[in-house]
Amino acid sequence: MRYLVGIDNGGTFSKAAVFDEDGSQIAAASVPTTTITPKPGYTERDMTQLWEVNVLAVRTAIEKSGICPSDIAGVSFSGHGKGLYMVKGDGTPAYNGIISTDTRAWEYVERWEKDGTMDKVFERSCQTILACQPVSLLAWFRDHYPEVLRDVKHIFAVKDYIRFQITGEAYAEYTDFSGANLVNLTTKEYDRELLGLFGLEEIYDKLPPLRYAADICGYVTKEAARQTNLPAGIPVAAGMFDVDACGIASGLCDEEQMCMVAGTWSINEFIRREPVTNGSVSLNSMFCIPGYFLVEESSPTSAGNMEWFITNLMSHEKEECRTAGGSVYELTNDWAESVEPQDCNLIFLPFLNGSNEDALAKGTFAGLSAYHSKKHMLRAVYEGVVFSHLTHVKKLLQNREVPKSIRLSGGAANSDVWVQIFADALQIPVDVIEDKELGAQGAAMAAGIAAGIYRDYREAVNRTVKITKTVLPRPFYKEVYEEKYRTYGAVIEGLGGTWGRFRIE
Repeated sequence: MRYLVGIDNGGTFSKAAVFDEDGSQIAAASVPTTTITPKPGYTERDMTQLWEVNVLAVRTAIEKSGICPSDIAGVSFSGHGKGLYMVKGDGTPAYNGIISTDTRAWEYVERWEKDGTMDKVFERSCQTILACQPVSLLAWFRDHYPEVLRDVKHIFAVKDYIRFQITGEAYAEYTDFSGANLVNLTTKEYDRELLGLFGLEEIYDKLPPLRYAADICGYVTKEAARQTNLPAGIPVAAGMFDVDACGIASGLCDEEQMCMVAGTWSINEFIRREPVTNGSVSLNSMFCIPGYFLVEESSPTSAGNMEWFITNLMSHEKEECRTAGGSVYELTNDWAESVEPQDCNLIFLPFLNGSNEDALAKGTFAGLSAYHSKKHMLRAVYEGVVFSHLTHVKKLLQNREVPKSIRLSGGAANSDVWVQIFADALQIPVDVIEDKELGAQGAAMAAGIAAGIYRDYREAVNRTVKITKTVLPRPFYKEVYEEKYRTYGAVIEGLGGTWGRFRIE
């Protein structure tokens, strides 16, 4: 039996998992990463420490698996999109890594929208501009720390940086860079004129060669093997944006399927042969399957909001659960289930880490009274996250038929209560994908193709993807959720002119 290793770097954890050829997860390890917040809106990480965390995650996963490391046939990566990881000519970090929740460059997006730059960019990249994209952050560095940019040799996404550490070779990869306003989606290449719209012509030569997700981008070096316990010399595939990784690991390999990922980010996606260029969706990028485009609606508005709620409002209950040997998530599910949707008149805007409505929008509870308890608030958090996904899904459905079902993964998929709310609010059946590290699984699928274990992604999907259950919508809740969603929209509209008052300089 041969094995594959997938390495996944998200916004808060670095994970590694070992899979067999049929997609069974043999072992996994998750190590938290430290977020540096020097100012409000800044989210960074020490890149040297990030590599050390990855080393620990990989070594731990291999040790836990009990397999012989020499049986590992390949390794690849997934990682959060957007953000920025820059390396100098000597291979050392040029600055801290910047995570996809960073909003320091929001003023550039506002300016580019007002002066018409965004429309010109969309003609070439088929996507709007986000504050967390490399182009926005690079413009910020150009104006604030030009000396940093001068020293940069390679501009990477997070997974590209980790791959660089393992192989010593510098490459970029299409799923990440085509979703970062760095690639012309018509030519599928870097575009000096596109960069010129941002005033970033000078970075052209700092962009590494582009590769597809399953392309071999080097081999594990002896030094990386010593540190990670991966076998030296095995092929290293390019890897992919974690949105693609979770999509392919959910079985997204044809135009019928539609997927949602409910983790830190609300990810909602389908694939097609051409990008959507009518302006109804914000992001098109190249999918990991060559020839397909990923049509994506996303924002950092999903299950990460519940983690904030638990950390800040349920510390006592969390400790009680730990002492009793239980899980705080069992308690949160019990609380949410104890409140019927029609009995919870609270609205929560899940904008603690960003928004799909306004760049300055903030997390909000609306309608609180002395009657309400933490149980009502928690139910509102579950529903608010679903409503944010619903906003994205409605935009996607302007461009395709309603699917027979939507495949759900991410933290929310582990909650039966939450999955039922998704199904009831969407009024579409929800397929729950087998509980495993899907970002790492998608990466392992690319590694398997590079290593010759799978012929292509479809074979990888057929061998590795398993649906554990399908949750059906309950028609009698349709009107209840439609009315609550209208109220959700009314709260957002009512607060629309106030967000700037909450900004901290």
